[in-house]
Amino acid sequence: MLLNEKEAKAICEKLLRSVKAEDAIVRVTSEDSSHLRFAANAFTTSGRSEDATARVTVWIEKKRGETSTNELDDASLRAAVEQAEQLARIAPVDREYLPTLGPQSYRPVRGYAEAASNISNAARAKSISDVIAACEKDQVVGAGFHEARASAEATATKNGNFDDQRRSFVGLSVTARTAEGAGSGYFQRSHFDPARLDTQRIAREAIRKALTSRNSRPLEPGVYSVLLEPQAVGDLLSFFAFSFDARRADEGRSPFSKSGGQTRLGEQVFDERIHLYSDPWNPEIPGSHATRDGIPAEKIHLVRNGVVENLIYSRFWAREKDKQPTPGPVNTILESAGPAASIEEMIERADRCLLVSRFFYIRSVDPRTALLTGLTRDGVWSIENGKIARAVRNFRFNQSVLQMLAPGNVERIGAPERVEGEGAGGNSGGMLVPALQLKRFHFTSQSEAI
Repeated sequence: MLLNEKEAKAICEKLLRSVKAEDAIVRVTSEDSSHLRFAANAFTTSGRSEDATARVTVWIEKKRGETSTNELDDASLRAAVEQAEQLARIAPVDREYLPTLGPQSYRPVRGYAEAASNISNAARAKSISDVIAACEKDQVVGAGFHEARASAEATATKNGNFDDQRRSFVGLSVTARTAEGAGSGYFQRSHFDPARLDTQRIAREAIRKALTSRNSRPLEPGVYSVLLEPQAVGDLLSFFAFSFDARRADEGRSPFSKSGGQTRLGEQVFDERIHLYSDPWNPEIPGSHATRDGIPAEKIHLVRNGVVENLIYSRFWAREKDKQPTPGPVNTILESAGPAASIEEMIERADRCLLVSRFFYIRSVDPRTALLTGLTRDGVWSIENGKIARAVRNFRFNQSVLQMLAPGNVERIGAPERVEGEGAGGNSGGMLVPALQLKRFHFTSQSEAI
């Protein structure tokens, strides 16, 4: 059961009344989540959890203490405040402390659907039963995870700011494998509204990829032209919007750093068609109406026409550099400034190219160049003379995101689709990204996994 605004605000006020420290911020979160997991074409687990947590952060003589509790009775709330204050007294000075925000004005975001916290077990079971039936019909082995989550968060500061918002998430991922284990397909999609989740499409795509990835052949690693499906693009860019941090750029720790303490702000770093931005009010991936430190969210362009337009200044770094704080990204939208091409058009116009379904086990190698490594998974195909010719084995890759999206490397850009990047699990704020056709992508070795 989610706390409503009145209930959450009452708990925040109780916490703040107990605070003796000079400054404090309190957060009260509640969540209702449920899931249904299946494997080997059979249901395996189903569960639901409800929780509520209060977190208290205080500063005494600029020394910080923090604690949390999921017991919300008056005595437990007072005990949490006392413990936070005890920790603050023995903590070192927080050199980046700034007074908490006073009253702010937040524009509402419509990113909550009541149905996410009231998923019908029968309806969900029927939906996943249909997915399993589709797998059995095509003689593949299906596994997947359906989850629904609704959350509420209220935040209050000792200086008078209060913020309350609700958000929801529903998603389904399906992996299908051929009976002999020679082909594998994966597909996932998500939304904030359960009614907008197309489970049949997810099953259909996973099955199709499994069937067409059989009998894959090895191919020598090297530099290839690629067509990355939206899922693959999302996997690579899961948290890329958060790399536009001004402090990291100023300190030489960012792909947007230059020698001498300069940055690449205002430079043409990407293909001129690339637009990268965050929009809290996008109807497909509505984000939070508040960014870090409680600053009200805004639509912010990080890259426009390939030019780095904004770097994100936290309240602390803005003070250090005599700048205004910047509302950070709350979701990621990548789109083309020109016409969008369909995947079918990209295939037809490709002479020789590799079609990549998704990436897996992605890790950062060098944050200064946005260099990533990882593996392809669940389907790679060779495109020859405008047609998909055959499935090929998987690869490990080493690829810089900056080089990937650099001028001259992007051939075609598709229409954005909502995806969840690899490892994000609904925590990246949501993504709208297109398929990309690229001239050069670096595959460093073969992988035997399917």
